[in-house]
Formats: sequence, structure tokens, C-alpha cells
Amino acid sequence: MRVLSCTALLLVATSTSAAAWDRNDWPTKVTFDDGTELAASLSFQYDLNRFSNDTLPDGSARFADDEGFRRREFGFSVRKKGVWDAGAVFDFEAHQFLDVYARVQSKALFGRDVGAFRIGQTKTPVGFEGVTSSRATSFLETALPTQAIHANRRIGIDWALERPTWILNLGAYDGDLAGDFDGPTVGGRVAWTPIKADGHVLHLGVAATRESPDTTSNGRGDTVLPSARFRARPEAGLTDFRLVDSGSLSRVKDIDRTGLEALWIDGPFSVQGEYLRARAGRDGDLADYRADGWYAFGSWVVTGESRPYSGGNSGNIKPKGRWGAVELLLRYSALDLDDGLVRGGRQHDWTLGANWYLDTHFKLQANIIRATSDRGTLALDPHIVAVRAQVIF
Repeated sequence: MRVLSCTALLLVATSTSAAAWDRNDWPTKVTFDDGTELAASLSFQYDLNRFSNDTLPDGSARFADDEGFRRREFGFSVRKKGVWDAGAVFDFEAHQFLDVYARVQSKALFGRDVGAFRIGQTKTPVGFEGVTSSRATSFLETALPTQAIHANRRIGIDWALERPTWILNLGAYDGDLAGDFDGPTVGGRVAWTPIKADGHVLHLGVAATRESPDTTSNGRGDTVLPSARFRARPEAGLTDFRLVDSGSLSRVKDIDRTGLEALWIDGPFSVQGEYLRARAGRDGDLADYRADGWYAFGSWVVTGESRPYSGGNSGNIKPKGRWGAVELLLRYSALDLDDGLVRGGRQHDWTLGANWYLDTHFKLQANIIRATSDRGTLALDPHIVAVRAQVIF
């Protein structure tokens, strides 16, 4: 019932007369006389997940229907346009810091543009969906291979350079603010963008990272040996159960992640796809472990708008009409976590999606997911209905 109440609130808010209040103009930032801008941000995502066709051999259901907040993010930023910016975001649902960074533009330092330099906790470069803001995902959850292989955030320094027909990102990282993932990671992403205009984009990219996990000690003084784990939820975010899971891989000396990515936008139509691969090198007589997967999806914005693109990433559609923009999508994703003696399982999903962008702050999403999995002696093919009400500024 709470998700229905949240949805009703969004509809009431967006029906307010534009003459009385421009709902796209929220007073969330202030600009000082010297051009410095201070801003606050918020992202609330309230989800409902319903499962069926998930009966286990003993007659019980594997998944439990659920509803609740997927994200409750608050942040702030300060910037001087063209010179520097800094920001921090905390997710009160996950109880962790997300992006925390400071960045400077080279033109302000050297008098010419040779890119932007950033330090702090930010996303690592492998995974096109993974580096896209969670506010702007086309589906409620990222695809299976993105969940399993994208390394998420690390603390480090990176450099980004954009030119009319290409984009380059390089970074070096070590650990995160939660105290996990000790050990150096280096990586980069390069994309060719021969077409880059409003409503017309061609993006072809490749990304790679190498991580060298360190032996660490936890808060109790216990020694924690380097390990790795690859797994994915069934593209529904309110469950912690995974149909496919490599389990914890011990004695890991390095982890290589690579990705190939593509995006084509032509007016209201777009196609996006990606292939991701991971290799965990292991010490002694343990064989290396490999996992891979891919996804592809198509999008049609029924109301005629285009998916926006900037800085190598797509964003939320900006409605042109009073009643917002409507988008229909279809995605296929596949993930293989079986390799040698590790039987992590295989899964593929079909997802039908619909998004209603009521304005730049309110979005409603619905996904129908048909998952097919095979892991050892257990094969589950759940059917999932997931909906989300999102408020952002």
C-alpha cells in the first residue's frame, strides 16, 4: 500500500498548475557573487517486488514478496563552473558513502584543456551500466553481468579527457570508504564517439581494470586472505538471494575485468549493449577462474524525446510535454559463472520495461522479468514484477 501512496503523491504533485509553480524549478542550489554554487541533492527510490513460479522441491517459495526503499540518498556539492567542484553522497538505506570527491579542471590550472583531475571515492570504469548514475538507469536494476563483474567504487585518483570524437578515462585506486577491497587497482576506459549530437549518438567503447587484492585484518584482528566473489540478483533489488553465485574464491592474487560497450541513439529509438568478462588469478595449484556475460536492450520513447548523452553516459529523459515522457524497453541479459570446479551457475533474463518521466524530478518504472537459471541440482525460473517510484533533485 505504501508504494501506491507514494505513486499517488507523485501524480498529485505533477498535476499542479505550471502557472502556479514550475515543478522543474526546485530551489536546491544557491549561487554566490563570485560564481561559486552550493547545491543539495536527494534520490528516493521506493520499490515493490512480486515473485511467482519460484517453488522449491519442498513446496516452499524461494523468494518473498517485498516493498520498501531501494535507495535513500542525500548529498551536497560545491563548484565554481569551469574551475573546480567537490561533492559527497550518503545512502541512508545502504548505510554507506557513495561518491565523495574533489575535481579540478586543467584549463584553470594550465590555461588549456588537458582534462579533469579527480580524487576521492568514485566508480571504477568497467561496466557501462555500472558507471551510469543509479538515478538514470533504464531498468530498475542493472543487468546480470553488470551486477556480477562491475567493481563499484574505490578510493583513488582519475583523469578524464573528452574530445569531439573520443573520450578517455584513466584511474588508480586502493580500497573504499567502508574499509573493504584493500589492494591497488588500475584501469581505464576509452570510447569512440563519431556521432555525438542531441538525439543522435554512436558510442563504441572498451574498458579494463586490474586489481591486486591485499591480505588485510578486520576489526577483530583476524587475518583476511585475498578473495573474490561474483554473483547477481535476479534483476530485482529487494531480495538478497542470488540464483547464481561463484561463492568466495580463495587465494586470489589478481582480478582482471574487461568490457566492450556500445550505444546508438537515433531520435526516440536507441540500442545499448555490453559484453563483460572477469578473470580471477589464483595462487598455487588452484586454476584461474573466469566469468562472463552480456546484455542488449532496445528503447523506444513513445512521446518522441531522445535519451540524453553526456560525458560518455546516458541520463534521464527530459519530457517536452505537460504529461511527461513515456519509454518502452526490452532487455536480454545472460551470465555464466560456471568454470572448472566452480559451479556458480548460469542465468539469462528477459525484461520488459516501461518508464514514465513525469518531469525532471519524478519517474515511475515498471519491469516484468522472466528469469531462467541452472545451478547444480537446482533450476529456478522465477517470474518477477517490479515497480518503482523515484523522486530526485
